[in-house]
Amino acid sequence: MRYITDTLDFQLDKRSVVTLGKFDGMHRGHSKLVTRALEIGKEGYETVVFTFDVSPLVKLGTRIKRTILTNEERKVLLEKKNLDCLIECPFVPELIQMEPEDFVREILAVQLRAAYVVVGPDFHFGYERKGTPELLEKLGVKYGFDVEILDKEMDEDREISSTWIRESLQEGNIEKVNELLGYPYFVKGKVVHGRQLGRTWGLPTINQRPEDGKLLPPFGVYASRTFVNGKVFFGISNVGVKPTVEVPFAGVETFLFECNEDLYDKEAWVEFYHFVRPECKFDSVEELRGQIQRDARLGERYFKDKLCQHS
Repeated sequence: MRYITDTLDFQLDKRSVVTLGKFDGMHRGHSKLVTRALEIGKEGYETVVFTFDVSPLVKLGTRIKRTILTNEERKVLLEKKNLDCLIECPFVPELIQMEPEDFVREILAVQLRAAYVVVGPDFHFGYERKGTPELLEKLGVKYGFDVEILDKEMDEDREISSTWIRESLQEGNIEKVNELLGYPYFVKGKVVHGRQLGRTWGLPTINQRPEDGKLLPPFGVYASRTFVNGKVFFGISNVGVKPTVEVPFAGVETFLFECNEDLYDKEAWVEFYHFVRPECKFDSVEELRGQIQRDARLGERYFKDKLCQHS
């Protein structure tokens, strides 16, 4: 996949099918847009996702940065879909102040050579978000591309949105988050050094420090599955500051069942499946050790039951 970021200076070599949006969670609604673009792309067009390196609302100061996915995580998910090109456009003044028709002419028609554009019904673009899907259709006729406006993806009677996913994530409802995303919520990042207490107890763990702005679930312990060093491990993950041993930042510490490998500096992908208990401070590290062992048994039981349901 071609990855373009930090620049407005790009030019495609052939006609394309483009889908545009924030894609801040790559949830089922976003996947619907990408899937349709990929279907059209089979006719010989380059498939493109056009988004921003940071949410316009964050850039304009109307929302704090709370991303379901980091840019790197989003990039990896789109690579897995076999997309041809991801453009993370910098939200710079010349783009912020660009009138809707100028955006269509200069970005879509000239630089991206759009033959098809796929958007959702709430897509807005251009200065002060004055561009609408209906205006995009009219401008598509003028500048030589077709526009498809897809209906929102629904879950029962509610539209799937990043806002709903954030709400569910902050409530700790991981099962609902995963249902809305269409894949397990995850944290991707290098394994960093921790205090290595678990190793001395025969309960070795891996530690990750999520990127600033990554939206984490409530502090606590979760049943998790980890992909690291070409292998897959079930386990339990603690999200938080580990108050018993006083870590100065919010991180993710994962105990991998049946793993004694040194995984420091490896890239780990940790998926969350089920909330076990909230994070709490223990009177001693020995008490903490006993609780980790109990948490591990609960995690093992969860995955055993889950596997039995699918057998």
